[in-house]
Amino acid sequence: MTTHQTRWSQFAVLVTVFFFWGFVAASNDILIPVFKNAFHLSQQQSMYVALAFYVAYTVGSLVYFFTSRLIGADVLNRIGYKNGICLGLLISAMGSLLFYPAANAGSFGLMLSGLFIVGLGFSLQQIAANPLAIVMGNPATGAQRLTLAGGVNNFGTTIGPLLVSFAIFGSVMAGGTEASIESVKTPYLVLGAAFVLVAVFLKFSPVPNHIDLDALAEDEAEDANKLVHKKSAFAYPQLVLGMVAIFLYVGVEVSTIANLPAYLEEDLGIPTSQLAPYVSLYWASLMIGRWAGAAGAFEVGMNARRMLTVLLPYVAFGVFLAVNAIARHEITQFLGYSLVIVLMIGATFASRGNPARMLLIFSLCGIAALLIGMFTSGKASIVAFISVGLFCSTMWPCIFALAITGLGRNTNQGSSLLIMMIMGGGVVSWLQGWLADVTSIHMSFVVGVVCFAYLALYAARAPGILRRQGIDLDRLTAQAGH
Repeated sequence: MTTHQTRWSQFAVLVTVFFFWGFVAASNDILIPVFKNAFHLSQQQSMYVALAFYVAYTVGSLVYFFTSRLIGADVLNRIGYKNGICLGLLISAMGSLLFYPAANAGSFGLMLSGLFIVGLGFSLQQIAANPLAIVMGNPATGAQRLTLAGGVNNFGTTIGPLLVSFAIFGSVMAGGTEASIESVKTPYLVLGAAFVLVAVFLKFSPVPNHIDLDALAEDEAEDANKLVHKKSAFAYPQLVLGMVAIFLYVGVEVSTIANLPAYLEEDLGIPTSQLAPYVSLYWASLMIGRWAGAAGAFEVGMNARRMLTVLLPYVAFGVFLAVNAIARHEITQFLGYSLVIVLMIGATFASRGNPARMLLIFSLCGIAALLIGMFTSGKASIVAFISVGLFCSTMWPCIFALAITGLGRNTNQGSSLLIMMIMGGGVVSWLQGWLADVTSIHMSFVVGVVCFAYLALYAARAPGILRRQGIDLDRLTAQAGH
């Protein structure tokens, strides 16, 4: 097997963990309205589901950061990347299994504790897996590989709401909220077992356990002599600004869908039992956008890449339609969404593979989508709010790649700091929930507009910061095109 084939086989094994992150994150959006009804919560209180899950990333990252300081060495460099992912999977398994006693007791607090522990495990997995996905191949196409991994993540987000709603919503339609809570334990028991199985499989897989971070930084730089290996990741402005960007990106992505069910129920009269396909389409939109952006990760000719950029998003859309048809949801109402995908494909081509340019264009599109959603109603507003998923789709790999580029031996520390900022998913969702309670759910989406505005600012500033460190994004993009 060639080196190229070996890398792709290793990458294929690695991305299995990305699937689970998406499955659980999207399933939370189904749990929110169920818990809200069952425990008689306000919109703000129902956001504790998102808060518990995403704040766990911060706690996990802080534990990683201070443990590395305490032992005088980076944790992943000490135990290995693969071993770190396996350990994270086992921690998440413990959290999933906690849903069994929590569901039996009907305890909202225990369920939040279970989600928190799952998030703790995910934090360690993400600290290891994200930089590993970037370095497993040409550094110039690292963002596209992370985008491809994100596409697998969003396959999990697409089917997660459908499977969880299948387990829960039969009871909701019958009016038995207590029974629906108890039914949560079955999918999470299965999920816990799956975490353990994947940990064992990954342990004996060919995924590398160690990477040479200093060599990576030299490959990224136009002039290696300009590289300065600083003592702390905080000394790199692209990382510090990127931390805020990750906080707000995850915030707008999660808060939009976390609050969308309330808008669909309260303003449009769509019952809880019929929310799953809308939630599924939002997360499928991230898959659609990431499959388009991932075309650059394949080492094929330029014409083939362009063809894949057009074809792959519609394959992803077909996956959404297929799984919803299998779930016996009405899919004809979503066929018009294919026209919105055309706009996203155009934005992808306009970015020309440059992560900063893509982040800028997609941020502006996200602002437009939210404003249209806020100042329209009915189907137009639904399509606009759901399309936010399309424009959030490639932001994670763009921000992550920009933030850790040039960090060298500080890459793992930088990765842990970025993962820490995933707490934005909970904090921004809670903030939007508060705003919805004091104003209206419809106008509360202005929170996302502010988030996108900062992301556009970061996209405009990052290239100049990197150029001063001897790294030219346009040069890396050109290398990726050959």
